[in-house]
Amino acid sequence: MANNGKLDYDGELRKLQVELNRIARLVQDDGKRVLVIVEGRDTAGKGGVISAIKAHMNSRWCRTVALGKPSDAEAGQWYFQRYLAHLPSAGEFVFFDRSWYNRAGVEKVMGFCTADQYQAFLRQVPVLEKLLVDDGILLFKYWLTVDQEKQEERFRERLDDPLKQWKLSPVDLESREKYAEYTQAREAMLEASHKRRAPWILVDFNNQKLGRLNLIRHFVEQFPAGIDAFRQPPYKALSGKPKKEKFRNAPKPIASYY
Repeated sequence: MANNGKLDYDGELRKLQVELNRIARLVQDDGKRVLVIVEGRDTAGKGGVISAIKAHMNSRWCRTVALGKPSDAEAGQWYFQRYLAHLPSAGEFVFFDRSWYNRAGVEKVMGFCTADQYQAFLRQVPVLEKLLVDDGILLFKYWLTVDQEKQEERFRERLDDPLKQWKLSPVDLESREKYAEYTQAREAMLEASHKRRAPWILVDFNNQKLGRLNLIRHFVEQFPAGIDAFRQPPYKALSGKPKKEKFRNAPKPIASYY
């Protein structure tokens, strides 16, 4: 916290990101597999918190999976099949920006699946997640909560900001009037899939900065404390004068625009 009592978001986030890098080394050294599912209503802040977590992590060891609409071939598969190909390997973090829980949310509310498909999902998802955890995957499931007033504010911001308009889809706009239906679907999802071995963690994201800090702090605290800090290798002075870039042949760097 800042001295004036206000939250020092950048300072707190930096401290958490240092911890995340220590955890990443532990995961790599021990060959652990980490799967983080981030779910929540539209505009909750799923992509933002994933970006904050990954910002200073080695991109070779962490991936974001954000699958779009199933292809015709995928639609003919077992529902979970297309997600399983993206599970983490040893030493890897995988973040699902939305996940198989689409079936319990948007597909249920917007009528994109049948009643039988929905019920089959609710029966199968706890079985699948138990198998993943039993096989050693470290599974984290976060649900980001946001009130409808704040959601509407963010929808309007996206509509007005040319850099955010890509985030809006016709389904997003159609779903604005279905806040209560999404609440009912979420409650049914939690009842079916909030299990001891694979619990849901709900995080208030009405204030996205505070939500990010709380989620990341919770995530960090699930790993052993006291991991060794980065051991810097010997760093010696160059043996000669630093050299400049030289180019014998084309191409050469473009001229500066500024």
